[in-house]
Amino acid sequence: MIFRETELKGVFVIELEKKKDARGFFARTWCQQEFNAHGLDTSLVQCNISFNRKSGTLRGMHYQLAPYDEVKLVRCTHGSIYDVVIDLRPGSPTYKRHIGITLSADNYKMLYIPKGIAHGFQTLEDNTEIFYQMSEFYRPEYTAGVRWDDSTFDINWPPSRERIIAEKDRTWPDFSG
Repeated sequence: MIFRETELKGVFVIELEKKKDARGFFARTWCQQEFNAHGLDTSLVQCNISFNRKSGTLRGMHYQLAPYDEVKLVRCTHGSIYDVVIDLRPGSPTYKRHIGITLSADNYKMLYIPKGIAHGFQTLEDNTEIFYQMSEFYRPEYTAGVRWDDSTFDINWPPSRERIIAEKDRTWPDFSG
């Protein structure tokens, strides 16, 4: 795997190292030793799938509060997404900054998201599926979020004829950190 740290400290784009032959290719998507070598948390306890029927579906921006804040490893297994993370770590030099990256079934990229980072995405194709590995068990009472269009972050989402957004994600309060 090829680990590329983004401008947000601790957030990595991970690309597969494909071993190709006439049949196709083989690649690892998880190796505890390689993640440890980059100083990344490897205590993954839960896996989730998000299936989204329509292009323009926007989920986010979510995170879990301490003591159940979580690391996520995200990969798009079918279709494509514009994946966004926001640094909400108050002591971080990139506090309140965000990045966006396209993850797709075709590019095989993964995004490693450390604790203290809000995460969300917008689907770019119908029938898109995302696979998550998580470091904490989901605890709904510790779920938090910031609004996808909060002017504090000024995220430039891809244009969409229709955005499908859950009421909860549309109505997070203004960020006050």
